[in-house]
Amino acid sequence: MFRKLPEPGAPSLTLTIDGVPVEAAPGETVAAVLLRQQSPASRTTPVKESPRAPYCMMGVCFDCLAVVDGVASTQTCLVSVREGMRVERQYGKRSVQS
Repeated sequence: MFRKLPEPGAPSLTLTIDGVPVEAAPGETVAAVLLRQQSPASRTTPVKESPRAPYCMMGVCFDCLAVVDGVASTQTCLVSVREGMRVERQYGKRSVQS
């Protein structure tokens, strides 16, 4: 659906989404990178498990929630990518850890 325009010589970094290495540019948000994937969904709803993908890109709608570096329900539209970052799609209800 979305693709990144090529920028010759632009720096890149690598993060993982569900264990798969993905290239991104410094300064991009995790949500923007998710939207370029084959499946852009970042989570499923807690009750009906309907897929949700980043929508508003400014922290209002909460459709971009995912697990980022082990922290569940992170708004990916507000987080810039970092080298080695681990992103996991969030399925169903968030589990409560003690």
